[in-house]
Amino acid sequence: MTGSLPPTTFEHWNAEYQKYRSSPEFRLLNPNMTLEEFKKIYWMEWIHRIWGRVVGITFLLPTIYFISRRKTSLRMSLALTGICGGIAFQGFLGWWMVKSGLKDDLFAPGSHPRVSQYRLAAHLGAAFLVYSAMLYSSLTIFRTHRLLANPTASLSLTTQLRSPQLRRLRLAVAALSLLVFTTVMSGALVAGLDAGLIYNEFPYMGLGLTPPRTELLDPFYSHTPDNSDLIWRNALENPSLVQLDHRILATTTFTAIMALWAYTRFSPRLQPLLRGVEMKGVRGGVRGVCHLVWLQVTLGITTLLYLVPLPVASAHQAGALALLTGVLVLGNRIWIPRRTVEMLKRGVQQQASGARRGPAVGRVTGLGGVEQKRAFVTLRAV
Repeated sequence: MTGSLPPTTFEHWNAEYQKYRSSPEFRLLNPNMTLEEFKKIYWMEWIHRIWGRVVGITFLLPTIYFISRRKTSLRMSLALTGICGGIAFQGFLGWWMVKSGLKDDLFAPGSHPRVSQYRLAAHLGAAFLVYSAMLYSSLTIFRTHRLLANPTASLSLTTQLRSPQLRRLRLAVAALSLLVFTTVMSGALVAGLDAGLIYNEFPYMGLGLTPPRTELLDPFYSHTPDNSDLIWRNALENPSLVQLDHRILATTTFTAIMALWAYTRFSPRLQPLLRGVEMKGVRGGVRGVCHLVWLQVTLGITTLLYLVPLPVASAHQAGALALLTGVLVLGNRIWIPRRTVEMLKRGVQQQASGARRGPAVGRVTGLGGVEQKRAFVTLRAV
């Protein structure tokens, strides 16, 4: 938590500036940077760190409160605790990533000093995983609360969603979420290697759709005498191959999402199941993912063509998070755990039991029969 307070006097600013002057980045890239220019990059980093700490505190304190007051189930308590651990680990990865940019021997002599693309990908991947866990946990709570408000109607809906005919769709959405995440990780490698600054055209890369094979599998990146690591080293460290891999993954993701849309729209086996009003959320989720992937592809190509301008590149990264969000929301709408179905069945039974007992149930808790059952079942769910 050190460094939470920014410099406030000229002496403090100058002390920070002198630390930066001793770094490889200053000596090799920015030897003419003034103190005022240094303040701009300092504020960017400071805001990012403080924002990360605010995120951690605003999640940790409510987690302690809800768990200590026993307002969450054991399953949700474990999920919240795991997310808190993920946030702390994310902070460690950020420190670990920044530390790599302070080494002189990270790259070959003459190369620009930068943070390790591996650590950058790990930092970004952890952030996306923590966000995904937060999002899916909240969606699960909201959905459970909504379903338990009317167990009878919800039980019919969940039975349809768990039908064997929709199993292929559920598996496709699960695979799509992994594909989107993998594409995001390849984008982190592109950013870490500044690979977006070469081959700024689309769909071609130079004279063809791919660069020459000798450029893609360059022995320069191999670290072993027998070149046994030639393929994977180039795939992770060669900017040309890293950009090509990202293009292939992005194109595959786009194609997969459009194929999913066509499957839900034209499949004679699936159409009857998705036609009802109760499946409106599923159909809307598929359309939303299609809109997001078109936006993301547009931002990606624009970022490439215009030599990675910072605002467009940031929008492209935000678009990746939005696309992953859309896929997770769609997955939450079509995947109903068996545990939720069992809870709904108990809710229906309790509603029927309350209706048979009449006013006597209400006198126990001060609520009417139906409302009492809703509150009881909802608390058990959360």
